[in-house]
Amino acid sequence: MSSRVRALSICAALVLALLLTAALAPLPYSLAYPGPTANVLGDNKGKPVITISGADTRRTSGQLRMTAIVATGPDATVRLPDVIRGWFRPDEAVMPAESVYPVGNSVKEVARHNAGEMRKSQDAAVGAALGHLHRSPRDVKVTLRLADIGGPSAGMMFALGIIDKLDGDGAGGDLTGGRTIAGTGTIEPDGTVGPVGGVPLKMRAAHRDGARLFLVPKEECSQAVAERPGGMRLIPVTSLNGALKSLKALKSGGSVPSC
Repeated sequence: MSSRVRALSICAALVLALLLTAALAPLPYSLAYPGPTANVLGDNKGKPVITISGADTRRTSGQLRMTAIVATGPDATVRLPDVIRGWFRPDEAVMPAESVYPVGNSVKEVARHNAGEMRKSQDAAVGAALGHLHRSPRDVKVTLRLADIGGPSAGMMFALGIIDKLDGDGAGGDLTGGRTIAGTGTIEPDGTVGPVGGVPLKMRAAHRDGARLFLVPKEECSQAVAERPGGMRLIPVTSLNGALKSLKALKSGGSVPSC
């Protein structure tokens, strides 16, 4: 074997070793998938999602479905083949691990953080909904239960559900008009709706569970349009008031904004 051939063979072996190392090395990513959805106007695991005392509530029709994603855990190993596969699958997303799990490196730490974010989101949703209806939280007590789902992204849907149960569309009807409407978005006590992560996967979860209308934070419209499932109508939202106006216009045949 000539020295040139020997050198090429050594270089090829080194390149192969590097490729194998890269393929097997853990990477700082998480793989995410469409997760569960839940109708905030109904029950989840045998218990009402929204329970209200201190005020009369109304029977509702239709559904307001919050959406979620599921992702590989903070201690899961994600390698290059997993990442490459995820890039080419419409029902899978590759996300930086720090964006999925910004706090903690263990499952328990992440669960504790997500539960705390959910509690804050629920408190903000109650404040925003009661504030919109000019009702005092000292008189109207709202309890929100949603098992096994954490994080802040159900805030807007919780607020809409509370308003639908207490006041509907304000004229004796339902906010949904009998439709299955899904959405996502954080909420502040003043009703401001903020962006969330995983919108494309949440749209797929909503589509899977029967929704063809999706309320999306306006900041994320471009991404939602690029990856929406067939037949899904996107309604941009920046505030609770805006979401309510859109739902009422949808019922009456009025002008409804779109992404």
